Amino acid sequence: MSSVLITGASRGIGRAIAIELAGRGHRVIATARRPETLADLPVDQRLRLDVTDQDSVDAALREAGEVDVLVSNAGATVRVPLESAPPDEVERLFRLNTLGPLRVAQGVLPAMRARGSGRLVFVSSIQGRLVLPLVGPYGATKWALEALAETLAIEAGHFGVKVSIVQPGVVSSGDGRPAKVTLPDGDPYTPLIGALEILRGAVVTRETVAAAVADTIEQAEPPLRVPVGAPAWEVLEARKSAPEDKPFLMREIDW
Repeated sequence: MSSVLITGASRGIGRAIAIELAGRGHRVIATARRPETLADLPVDQRLRLDVTDQDSVDAALREAGEVDVLVSNAGATVRVPLESAPPDEVERLFRLNTLGPLRVAQGVLPAMRARGSGRLVFVSSIQGRLVLPLVGPYGATKWALEALAETLAIEAGHFGVKVSIVQPGVVSSGDGRPAKVTLPDGDPYTPLIGALEILRGAVVTRETVAAAVADTIEQAEPPLRVPVGAPAWEVLEARKSAPEDKPFLMREIDW
């Protein structure tokens, strides 16, 4: 079985991935900024790793030992219209969601390249291929992440390193519902909340995403992109076939 390092394993999708992979017999190295949050996970190692801190990444990789598979999952979002999105907050998201995965990938790639094998799995989103109102900063980080991941697939693929991008649709917040979007009273963009809820469609569970990640890791020839759940497949297919003269989904929003 593979030695798998997971970033952002303290909660949500990352925690579910750790549990799924451990249950399948893989050697799991679970990491988080606060390793005490990993105490109850049935994994082989629990390490501190902050993907935005190079020293933290270097220390975790030294302690982890050989890594066959990197699952880059650590990330965050913000729900706000772009007009009022604080630039510092957008920059923080890029450091965490885009540059963080690149930093950890750079750390594991030399050894993978040297031995001629390895897997990089990036947990993205359908928003890595389309945009939704009120979550534009998050979508931008995922578009950028997918560009980096596809570049790595070309560059590192020559050395036997396989790259996959997992694209869930809306993932439940734990109670079977998607996370809510709230705006201040009187915000002019409030009507978009209703539109966003309609466009989201059915949610998928964290466990469904975790199983998709595990299945991808265990495939001999995994695909580059792995949409998770029927809603993700449907919306991404609709995006492919949509005309390019207007932003996708613009016609669906009734102000």
